[in-house]
Amino acid sequence: MENKSPLSPHIQIYRWHISSLVSISHRITGIINIIVITFICLVISSLVLGEGFFELVNLFFKSFLGKFFIIGITWSFTFQVLSEIRHLIMDLGYGFEIKTTNITGLIVIIGSLVLTVVFYLIGKNIL
Repeated sequence: MENKSPLSPHIQIYRWHISSLVSISHRITGIINIIVITFICLVISSLVLGEGFFELVNLFFKSFLGKFFIIGITWSFTFQVLSEIRHLIMDLGYGFEIKTTNITGLIVIIGSLVLTVVFYLIGKNIL
């Protein structure tokens, strides 16, 4: 006997919304941030291994890949913070209207990108 009922929500009829994008991204960045925090703790803990290890870590963060890594981490944390603020407001019972959820979703996405650029410019002593 074959079950022909559709999946819920059915992939062929489900339309993506900003809220679903922010929600899924929030979960992904949460996992990334836990891994990054663990990585940061390991790097700091392993600095007791001596100056050579510090130079190796410093060399990595000065490379293109290291800078990309830092910018990605910065975006991930800013996205997570803004998304958490959005969720806190919704937990208080506000912002459930479709228009409001779309606006706050866009604020989270655009705001995280703007904050990442601002933090980059601060790090370069431009701001």
